[in-house]
Order: sequence, then C-alpha cells, then structure tokens
Amino acid sequence: MESPDGGDLSGMPAASPSDTPHRTDVVVVGAGISGIACARTLTEAGVPVRVLERARHVGGRLSSPELPRGEGVAGARPVDLGAAYFTVSGGDEPGAAEFAALVDDWNGRGLARPWTDTLSARDEDGTWEPKPGPQRWAAPGGLRSLVADLATGLRIETGRTVAQVSPGPAVDGETACAVVLAMPEPQAARLVGAPLQAAGVLADRAWEPVIAVALGYEERCWSPELTAAFVNGHPDLSLIADDGSRRGDGAPVLVAHTTSDLARRHLDDPESVTRTVVDAVTTLLGLDRRPTWTHAHRWTFASPARPHDAPYHLDDDLLAVVGDAWGSPKVETAWRSGTLLGRALAARVRS
Repeated sequence: MESPDGGDLSGMPAASPSDTPHRTDVVVVGAGISGIACARTLTEAGVPVRVLERARHVGGRLSSPELPRGEGVAGARPVDLGAAYFTVSGGDEPGAAEFAALVDDWNGRGLARPWTDTLSARDEDGTWEPKPGPQRWAAPGGLRSLVADLATGLRIETGRTVAQVSPGPAVDGETACAVVLAMPEPQAARLVGAPLQAAGVLADRAWEPVIAVALGYEERCWSPELTAAFVNGHPDLSLIADDGSRRGDGAPVLVAHTTSDLARRHLDDPESVTRTVVDAVTTLLGLDRRPTWTHAHRWTFASPARPHDAPYHLDDDLLAVVGDAWGSPKVETAWRSGTLLGRALAARVRS
C-alpha cells in the first residue's frame, strides 16, 4: 500500500559502496508490522538495526489516521483505513504461539480487544446472513498503535525515501550488514535490479488495489447488529466495517473498501469514488441519511494476488524481503514473516 508521505531523495547522486565504510547494522526499509517485527527481533538478539520509513510514522498498511469526529464535535479519533482487523491462528506453525502471547500482552495492557467472531455476508443474490468464524481482534487506539508499541526503543528514521538498493548490500550507496525490504513486492522491485538475486524473485508480482473510504455520520443510523460485512458479488464494494464498534467507542463512523476493479479506475483520484461508495453503502444498509464527512485513502498495493509459500526471502546477497505476501495475507502472517526472518538474520550475523 502506498503513502505519499516523505521527501523524494531519488534525485540525489548515490555514492559507490566502495566509497563508504562497511557498516555492521542491518537496515530495514519499511516500518509496517513486518519490518518493525524484524527490527524488534534483531534488536533483542543484540544486532544493531536501523529502520528507514518514508512516511511520517510507523504502521504501513495498519493505517489509523486521525479523522474528525463529526461536524460540530471537537477533536479527532483514529480510523482504521487499512487492515479491518486481525486474527490469531493459535496453530503450531513457527511463530504462531509467540504471536498469540503478544496479543495476550496487548489485551492485558488494553492495546488490543476481542471484537467479534461473527460477521455478516451479502451473497450474490442479495441476501444477508451471519458468518461465524474466528475471533476478530481490533485496537481501541487503532491498529497502527500496535505497530507503534512494537517500535518502542527502535532506531527509526521517518520521512526517509530510499531510491536504490545495490550489491554490498547498500542502501543509496551506504553499505550495511544486511538489507530487509518490508513492503509490497512491486514497491520493493523498484529498488533492486540485476545482479541482485531478489530482482528475479520480485519481478512481475501482481497486487490488488483498494480504496478505503471513511464515512462519518451525525449519529449511528444502521443496525446495532452490524460489526462488519463482506459484500460478495457487488460491483463497487467488498467490505463495510463499523469503526465505532471495532474501536469500542461507538463513534458513528463506517469504513467501506472498494472492489479492486473500482479502485483501478480511480487510483489517480481516489476521492472520485466517494459518491459511488456513499450510494452503495446507503442502499446496502438501508440508511435514511448520508454522511456528514468522508475521507478516501488509496492503497495501490493492498493485497498480493499470489502469495508465496515461504515465510520470507533471504539470499546470498544478504538482501531479504518480508511481509504478508509470504504466506496467507493477514496481520499475523506479516508479523511472523518479520519475526522469523529476524531470527534467521541474527543467526547468520553471529556465524
């Protein structure tokens, strides 16, 4: 997913890796949950790490920007515009038990909360029915607050745009012990080229776009039974979530995710989908009013079309790639990808 934050350093001349002293720290490019999990694991293993993030804050696709509470209401509140929630597998895969323990810790400190185990689903024939499933988790402070918690104490440079990763490995001419690209593959592919091995791994990897639209109302005007709804077979919407329900504050805010087809047609002007989204939400939920404010956010790379089977990529160039494309695309996968890579890198550095 893209963020326009951060300055453009692409016009700066890159020094040759031979012109700069070799550094012993690992450089992680990207401060989403996979990059921060990797940096946290390396730091706890005693490996020096720097995180470079082009946005002004950590979080990546766990985005929770501060948006107004409504007309005539003072203040703002975080709204989850990226991932709608997260789940805990509780399986025996590497890292799964540790993620479950982390969520228990977040829950104990009031940072995460169990939200719902039942969502609604609209079938293609237009009928609605409840869909029981795994426990969905949310965060009172927005999902980005969980990444910020993991990032506590790490060395993070925000507003830092990376232009190139070259053999060495080096980031914009500055050599490192290893480089981790924690971002969607199309973005990572822009930074690497031959002869780096990762260039072939990242080439031609398709991702699906989404535009998320927040809709703020004067008061709650939809069924209290709504938590979130999968909208199957709809030309414009794929998901509607009650942000006040998942955050636990009851705010009259909905978040709607477009279909990939609609998003592709409006990536250059995400605000242009707002009327279409408002019309669809109003009709689908049978609302008697329209929102008093809206906010659209473009995710050019929202989810991988074809996830990898491996949990991460790490090659002989000491260049690694992590994220939710390395397994089933979900928050736990991203955390596990970064954590497992961090352990592998720490072992390699020690050896």
